[in-house]
Amino acid sequence: MGIPGGNVVKSTADIGIRSLAEMTARDLSHLTPLLAVPVGSCEQHGPHLPLATDTIVATALCERLARRRADVVVAPALPVTASGEHAGFPGTLSIGTEATRLLLVEYARSADWAAGIILVNGHGGNHGAVARAVDVVRAEGRWIHAWWPDISRGDAHAGRTETSLMLAIRPDLVRWQAVEAGDSRPLADILGDLRSGGVMAVSANGVLGDPTAATLDEGIRLLDLLTDDLVASVEDVLTLNETTPRRPPAT
Repeated sequence: MGIPGGNVVKSTADIGIRSLAEMTARDLSHLTPLLAVPVGSCEQHGPHLPLATDTIVATALCERLARRRADVVVAPALPVTASGEHAGFPGTLSIGTEATRLLLVEYARSADWAAGIILVNGHGGNHGAVARAVDVVRAEGRWIHAWWPDISRGDAHAGRTETSLMLAIRPDLVRWQAVEAGDSRPLADILGDLRSGGVMAVSANGVLGDPTAATLDEGIRLLDLLTDDLVASVEDVLTLNETTPRRPPAT
């Protein structure tokens, strides 16, 4: 079955961006960049999306930020984080909230050559770890900013929203023949069961939403909206601080 709603677009992997992993130390010796860190996950996304969906979306947004800001370098993604709520589904990996918090803190500390850190979080289950890590890093005098997608009327997990985004970013990884609806109730109605029993307690196929309504056109629109929001968020914080952050003193 073909991709619904439009023509195939190129993967963001085809677009030239400033990738830290592809640079040399000498390349960075004359720079004090903002380091954009994709914070992803390795967890089930229903029968039709890859385990790396959150990582892929976060990385694409970091790359788009780098195309809009000449001072941004994209760091290697963090592909395994806090995904305990997806336990029981094959393929899910998780290091828990506390380990994720520590990982983010040490990641930021090690980047003392950068002007600042931008955490682009693609997984809602990382919210607590990211927020606590930001508090620690800021208390140590380092510049750090955290951002995560906020989509009005979007569904919770592996539904229309994420499937549309993946159709726009990596359509080759969407198993459209396996798309099926999951639990489509509002998140507020199932939050108690989610907290006590994880996703498996409310959705046998791991989907929270209805991906059958996903389209490429919606994915492109959402990707553009999220990119604009991320860019504006970074610019707002920099304006609030009155200047571009500088490399912090060594500690």
